[in-house]
Amino acid sequence: MAIKRLLIANRGEIALRIHRAAREMGIETVAVHSTADADAMHVRLADHAVCIGPPAAKDSYLNVAAIIAAAEITHADAIHPGYGFLSENAQFAEIVEAHGLVWVGPKPEHIRTMGDKVEAKRTAGALGLPLVPGSDGAIEDFGEARALAETIGYPVIIKAASGGGGRGMKVVNTAEELESQMGQARSEAKAAFGDATVYMEKYLGNPRHIEFQIFGDGKGEAVHLGERDCSLQRRHQKVLEEAPSPVITPEERDRMGGIVSKAMADMGYRGAGTIEFLWENGEFYFIEMNTRLQVEHPVTEAITGVDLVREQIRIADGQPLAFRQEEIEFKGHAIECRINAEDPWNFTPSPGQVTNYHAAGGMNVRVDSGLYSGYRIPPYYDSMIGKLIVSGRTRNGAIMRLKRALEEMVIDGVKTSIPLHQALLEDPEFQSGEYTIKWLEEWLAKRAS
Repeated sequence: MAIKRLLIANRGEIALRIHRAAREMGIETVAVHSTADADAMHVRLADHAVCIGPPAAKDSYLNVAAIIAAAEITHADAIHPGYGFLSENAQFAEIVEAHGLVWVGPKPEHIRTMGDKVEAKRTAGALGLPLVPGSDGAIEDFGEARALAETIGYPVIIKAASGGGGRGMKVVNTAEELESQMGQARSEAKAAFGDATVYMEKYLGNPRHIEFQIFGDGKGEAVHLGERDCSLQRRHQKVLEEAPSPVITPEERDRMGGIVSKAMADMGYRGAGTIEFLWENGEFYFIEMNTRLQVEHPVTEAITGVDLVREQIRIADGQPLAFRQEEIEFKGHAIECRINAEDPWNFTPSPGQVTNYHAAGGMNVRVDSGLYSGYRIPPYYDSMIGKLIVSGRTRNGAIMRLKRALEEMVIDGVKTSIPLHQALLEDPEFQSGEYTIKWLEEWLAKRAS
């Protein structure tokens, strides 16, 4: 292997996760850190550590010059960006490669393409991924709108081309409503944005969020590792994820997995990526692609036995995929709880010192966290402090194991989201798997009333 020393351009649990994978491959690690993270677990465990700036992310974890300098003075061979921060910054990827370092991630041009929502949708369509049906561009007249609505089926949604925030947006349930609602949308768009242009899409009233994990070798080969269900969200932030999805059949998995892996092979995609869909009534609709490792990758690892970070490093090193599609087996069910340092009900951040810490354990229980007793959680970064991942032979078995593991977790000194997860697991609708992307916020609203 050409990579002998890997710089981890991140912090927290993901930095520790990358360190562990690298050390198991015989690779030395370099931790970079802000002054606020000097006592972080990944900094303590890494072979080398470099302080790259003060607490503010813009002065440290987003400081490209400082990260490159750290790589040069420690003689690192490669940089792994983790997720967040600079992980989907195409310019950073180009700078890394320009300095003769290996970028553990996709090709910069693919990061750039998929980071542009319009270009990503155009590219996805060209690669054969299913899109939300709708107009190719602006709708000029009512006759055109009526014909399109009849083609894609009601309900449809009229959206302002120049805006957002719900203004110039109208849901149309029947043909009788179309003309008046379209007129209102155009008027609102003109008043709010100075542009009356509108377009039409199929309205998805209550979909699920389903994403597929893919891997490409950058040379025309790609595989998928199944789907994850990430529908339990609050303000578009995922709270709990599971794999496989309770609603996707093996036949659907094979069909969509084949479509996404072919698309990535045709694209020449390199490394790990996640293609996200909305799913409703048996149909998938592309929404975006994340050109990086996902927070929720452990549930995929749990049901496939594949170390995704190890595979990222191998692919970046120029090696072929470690497995063929037919060699990937999906076994059992896995669930991940994101554990945040925050009030479980009003979600106010709760940084501070962890006075006592005990990780849950037992069969098929995994805790990804850099916490330890005495650690002080800094107030400058995302509130996620760990992830609890369990797996079982069945979904119900995984739920029962997760309940037990949450009871065992001890994080004293700060408030955490553990009570929220415990309440969710007791809800019959969650237990049945009958939830959508709107379910959690409605559940929280009912609980608060």
